[in-house]
Amino acid sequence: MIRNAFAYVTRKRLKSLIILLVILSMSTLSLIGLSIKDATNRAANKTFGSITNSFTMEINRQVNPGTPRGSGNIRGEDIKKIVDSGHIDNYIKRIGAVADLVDHDIIRTQEITNSEDPDRAEKFKRTTMMTGVNDSSKETKFVSGAFKLVEGKHLAKDDKNKILMHKALAEKNNLKVGDKIKIKSNVYDADNEKQANETIEVEIKGLFDGHNNGGVSAATELYENTLIGDVHTAAKLYGNTEQTAVYQDATFFVKGNKNLDKVMKDLGKLNINWNQYNLVKSSSNYPALQQSISGIYSIANKLFGGSLIFAGLVVSLLLFLWMNARKKEIAVLLSLGISKVRIFGQFAFELLFVAVPAFVASYFVAGIMGKAIGNNVLHRVTGGIASQIAKESASSGLGGGAEVDGFNKTLTSLDVMVNPKAFVYVVLFMTVILGVSLLIATSKILRKRPKELLIDTK
Repeated sequence: MIRNAFAYVTRKRLKSLIILLVILSMSTLSLIGLSIKDATNRAANKTFGSITNSFTMEINRQVNPGTPRGSGNIRGEDIKKIVDSGHIDNYIKRIGAVADLVDHDIIRTQEITNSEDPDRAEKFKRTTMMTGVNDSSKETKFVSGAFKLVEGKHLAKDDKNKILMHKALAEKNNLKVGDKIKIKSNVYDADNEKQANETIEVEIKGLFDGHNNGGVSAATELYENTLIGDVHTAAKLYGNTEQTAVYQDATFFVKGNKNLDKVMKDLGKLNINWNQYNLVKSSSNYPALQQSISGIYSIANKLFGGSLIFAGLVVSLLLFLWMNARKKEIAVLLSLGISKVRIFGQFAFELLFVAVPAFVASYFVAGIMGKAIGNNVLHRVTGGIASQIAKESASSGLGGGAEVDGFNKTLTSLDVMVNPKAFVYVVLFMTVILGVSLLIATSKILRKRPKELLIDTK
């Protein structure tokens, strides 16, 4: 039986080659589909890994407009109530502030210089945007990948009078990690309601890098003109302490044995004016990223499922034509007393001899083509999202900056690799489909008697 199957496959080379190419193509596409999903999972886990099982407290803009400049105005005492609830393992709180450099210059582009109002340019000629945070490694702009620490260390909760500075801003002013500079309050800042005029000496603890994805309308929107400071420093710029300051938002990391949804529901019972605030899962702060992941998943699923369905249909048709041309051969075998099970077994081995080389080849072909197809899918999905974001930004008049770019972040690359687990899945699924296709193609013929097969000319 095995010898006959091998002899038939090698004798009918063209027919065997056609089926081999179909199986190879469909197995390759299925394997690429699974590999793209795996690469997307790894990219998503890398991005969301530091915010898993966490939620963010932010203002409810429907009833709470926030500070005069539109930043958050969450009370420190409300943050403390959540921290003390017993559900929280760790938390990040952020203050949005404005800081002027003393005796140092910010980075400006010619385009901004030409378009900026002269009065504003004079009032904010050395102004940077500062985010005060108690742990910069989990700050939104670093989590999203908009910023990346390239030198020094992140800010920790016990730091005071420490900042992280953009690498380009440090180079412009001949500064390095460990240097000390002075920053001061800006009395023209709308959020400086106390008209504080504080001057603070801070130490550069680290340098970060990152560049704007889109256009900006003001120098303060440039990544290069952003400082990350400790909470104490940011609060002092507005004449506040860590306790009296208002916060832009706060992110809470739930204890490992707690259910995130249940914790968020239970916190609604705390004595906090929830009409002013919203609690949202932290992953929801990256809608464009989630949309890009969902879009890639959708295409990968269609690629995998479509390949299996197409393989089933095409192989069934080819096998049906193959079996139809072998009626006389089957009739002779039945006349010689060879059982239908044995005949079916020969056909199965014939298909196996064709499928095995196709499966092996698909592993290597998918490895070669996977990255190209994966990047094509990525660019197709993210390109559509980018166009949508551009239209929405144009219609709403949104500016630029790291916060906006982080909100609009999508996946930027996929490291598509074919892993053995995906290969096993594809082989199993394809084997089942080939087996079903063979049953469909042979069932009608094997039910007939030898005489019926010999006189059947259809």
